[in-house]
Amino acid sequence: MSSETAVGTRARTRRWIATSWGGPERWEFVEHDVPAPTAGEVTIRVRAAGVNPADAKHVASARPGVVLPVPIGYEVSGELTAIGPSTRIGSGKAEVGDEVVAFRVSGGYAGELTVPAEKVFAKPSRLTHPEAANLLLVGTTAAEMLAVTGAAPGETVLLHGASGAVGVSVLQQARLRDVHVIGTASPERFDEVRRFGGTPVRYGPGMMDRIRELADAPIVAALDAVGTEEAVDASLALVADRQRIVTIAAPGRAATEGFLAIAGSQPESARFRDEVRGELIALAQSGDLVVPLARTFPLDEAPDAHRLLATGHPGGKIALLP
Repeated sequence: MSSETAVGTRARTRRWIATSWGGPERWEFVEHDVPAPTAGEVTIRVRAAGVNPADAKHVASARPGVVLPVPIGYEVSGELTAIGPSTRIGSGKAEVGDEVVAFRVSGGYAGELTVPAEKVFAKPSRLTHPEAANLLLVGTTAAEMLAVTGAAPGETVLLHGASGAVGVSVLQQARLRDVHVIGTASPERFDEVRRFGGTPVRYGPGMMDRIRELADAPIVAALDAVGTEEAVDASLALVADRQRIVTIAAPGRAATEGFLAIAGSQPESARFRDEVRGELIALAQSGDLVVPLARTFPLDEAPDAHRLLATGHPGGKIALLP
């Protein structure tokens, strides 16, 4: 199925595509010819594809500049099966057979795909393929949230959705910076928040009072990964400087209330996330950044994976296995 050289080769695989706007139940699992890589490209045999809310969100309805059909999936882990002429990957030299991760690609829900080489990095050996396939989208998002709010050593910040995928990455990266995090979560997820260095607090009525009781220093920034009215209201009430409040889930409130909203589709966010990839991979390789995994699904069960993800409580990341 896979090619071994970059000259005159072509593979055939199956992949998920959106042929109409709507949910994962409308996606199609189709045969696809994988083009041989040209200069600046590589082909990857996918061992695991990361499953993220954005995979479904971005094809749920028509978007300017996006034309159907749309290949699904933004990040993968696997091995190189072909390398274009005179081509190096994002982390340097590479050979066929090397294990790699790729992020901000198109069509990761596939058995094999050809992608720009600069989006590909050597896979952290400490991570399994399902873990590695889920490292960079949440990791770069978390890194940007900490960066734009200016979280500094010794400061206390508020994190909404601390036990979710982005939240867990924020907790780990904040701990490395000596930033204290008070994180909202359900009581059954408190141990997960504590595991990664955060102080958990239950969301729901009375949350702001509970946060104030826990804080032994001023809360200088708020990072929102859930987008609820409660989360936004608490952030606005507890943080004086609105330029130190960021959301990835409530852009409407951000626009009306004058605080930050970030997304990978924004040019500045995209640049930052590209620049921080190597740093996060190094943290994973050293054991300082882990990816809690909830479950894997066969590639042909992608809609089932998204049904679990849509519950909002998968208990960790999800991967698809070709």
